[in-house]
Amino acid sequence: MNALKSLFVGALLSGLSSLALAAGNPLSVHVLNLEDGLPSPDVTVTLEKQDGAQWTALNSAVTNPQGRITALFPEGQALEKGTYRVTFKTGEWFAKQQATTFFPEVPVIFIADGSVPHYHIPLLLSPYGYSTYRGN
Repeated sequence: MNALKSLFVGALLSGLSSLALAAGNPLSVHVLNLEDGLPSPDVTVTLEKQDGAQWTALNSAVTNPQGRITALFPEGQALEKGTYRVTFKTGEWFAKQQATTFFPEVPVIFIADGSVPHYHIPLLLSPYGYSTYRGN
């Protein structure tokens, strides 16, 4: 019973620490593998901002063991209104899993309109399909 309590407390503290990190950063992502229902660790994710017809690289990070990047936006910078692109490097991830995929990457383009202080982009992933939405 004590082991179960310790496991629960550890999971709770881990979740709270992730929330604390996310609260200070305006952008987070989460990747879940629909094939097995588990998080997808070690997915490389890039962030760019649109400037006219060009895209400017802002940051790149890798998902943690829970499939999350809690702070994708560059530290110390304010999120400006505009159009952004988050690209999940899914082909690389599936290759590491010794699996094939139809989608070598999943670009998600979104508009930050300043209506909320934090944007969260979940990606539900399988080898031949994906879904994403505006999370919180």
